[in-house]
Amino acid sequence: MSFFTAAVAIVAIVAGVFITLIKQRYRHAEGADIGKVTALEDEVIALKERIATLEKIVTDSSYDLKKQFKDLEQDKVA
Repeated sequence: MSFFTAAVAIVAIVAGVFITLIKQRYRHAEGADIGKVTALEDEVIALKERIATLEKIVTDSSYDLKKQFKDLEQDKVA
């Protein structure tokens, strides 16, 4: 076996190991990202529900009337 053949074989082995390590790293990273995306999607759903509840409260006519009474009470005290 000549020096050139040995060098090519060593480079091929090192490249193969390097490619395998990178593939494993990306597979692991993709699995972690899916978990993060799922957690974020759940959080968005929960926040949308909270916003819907707050919209119901704020758009309710009795809320506006209570706010006006509070504003009048604060003006009298001040």
